[in-house]
Amino acid sequence: MRIGELAARTGVSVRALRYYEEQGLLISTRSTSGQRHYMEQAVERVLFLQRMYAAGLSSRTIIELLPCIDSPSEETADAALKRMAEERDRLTDHIAELIRTRDALDTLMATNRAHRERLRAGVTAARPDPAECVTR
Repeated sequence: MRIGELAARTGVSVRALRYYEEQGLLISTRSTSGQRHYMEQAVERVLFLQRMYAAGLSSRTIIELLPCIDSPSEETADAALKRMAEERDRLTDHIAELIRTRDALDTLMATNRAHRERLRAGVTAARPDPAECVTR
């Protein structure tokens, strides 16, 4: 099938399919006129890639997981599970950092709100904390 048909059948843009191919995630053959042609199995492969991207995995990580799909064995399954666990740990750490960042912003916003209330009440400090004014 040609790239347009693969795009239509998978709901993935032609641009994304070209990117997958550039990254080594998807393989096509070329006609004499240079058009890409894909085997029927490419549909399932693209849907698999979409699930991996939706799980937050990068192209580089997905490439590391492909042996489990392309050459299934206990060894490749173990390696894939280990790699996915590493990615999950990385995401967990990132989420924790985002929560700390959000909490710091909440603190700044609360400080600003208190500052604004004091201003509305006519109470002025000799020198306000610069953080109080950040979100005016």
